[in-house]
This record gives sequence, structure tokens and C-alpha cells, in this order.
Amino acid sequence: MGTVTLGVSIAVPEPYGSLLQELRAGFGDPAAHGIPTHVTLVPPTEVDAERLPAVQAHLAEVAAGVRSFPVRLSGTGTFRPLSPVVYVRLAEGVSSCGWLQERVRDESGPLVRELQFPYHPHVTVAHGIAEEAMDRAYAELADFEAAWTCASFALYEQGEDGVWRKLRVFEFGDARNASGVPAQSCAPVDEPTPTAG
Repeated sequence: MGTVTLGVSIAVPEPYGSLLQELRAGFGDPAAHGIPTHVTLVPPTEVDAERLPAVQAHLAEVAAGVRSFPVRLSGTGTFRPLSPVVYVRLAEGVSSCGWLQERVRDESGPLVRELQFPYHPHVTVAHGIAEEAMDRAYAELADFEAAWTCASFALYEQGEDGVWRKLRVFEFGDARNASGVPAQSCAPVDEPTPTAG
């Protein structure tokens, strides 16, 4: 059956997702249109295709035990010179994302893996492009702000064309029980709820 390359992430909702994707393309990042704007929970991970049902069952179980939490993006950061990445920072929701990714990668589940670097939730806006373009991304998004209530994460598969496609959205337990919560969740909010995230 072969293997598939999977990733698990929190989608950045509209209008922010498309805006950041277009800006990423404008900075000259060729991968921009193949990668939906997101906060990574599990980086690209190769698994046996036959394990996909087990992966989905695991993710559904994790999501069922999670409560929605506020996410706020504010300003930029970079992993340079260690890694050629410029990103938009999470100002709120950091601890929630950290807790969540630990459960998704739990050693008893099908997505267990070691990370190359310590987990640091962020939204990539430039990766592996010219230094001048990276500097522009860092400067132009320095005042960027966005906030929403995150109520789901999603499983993605990378195609042979390098494009990441959504396989399934996993709503959090409290979102599934709330009336009127849309399936795609992560609805924008005007004011974030203060937390220690």
C-alpha cells in the first residue's frame, strides 16, 4: 500500500489565512500556494497508508477531549540563522498549542515522533528564500494582528505535487456540543479572551 506524508495543524481562518498566504507568495516563497496558512501540531510525517484509519481514530479521540481556546497573532519572529524561516508570532494560545501537540504525538498513538527542534508554535510567512525577501517579510508584518477562537485542528496529506490537502477536520469536544458552531470552526472574534497562553 505504500506510505503517505501527513501533517496535523490548526488552520488560520479567513480572512487572515488567505491574506498571509498571498503575502507569502508575494515575498517570493514558491511553496506559498501549496501550504495552507497554519500553526503546525505535527510536522510532515511519513506513515504506512494502511495506518490512516488508526491515525484518524487517534485524532478524533484527542480532539474530543479538547476545549476551544483563544489564539492571537502579533508581530513577527525568525529562526534565522538556525533555520531560514520568518514567522508571525503567537501572542496567545502558545501553551494550549503545546499541550495539544504533545497529545497528538503521544507515544501510545500512531503519530509518535521526535521533533528536530523544540516545539514553538508559529505561522510561517517565508521559508528558504533570499535574505532580502526574508527581511522584507519580517518588516512588513511587524504590525500584523489577528485573533480567533480555535475549535478544531485538521489532518493534511502532502501530494506528489508537493501540495498539502485537507483530509479531515477534527472538532474539539466543546465545539461539537455547541449549537451553531460551523464545521470549519476557528471563527474570528473581535476581542481575544485573556489567558496565560
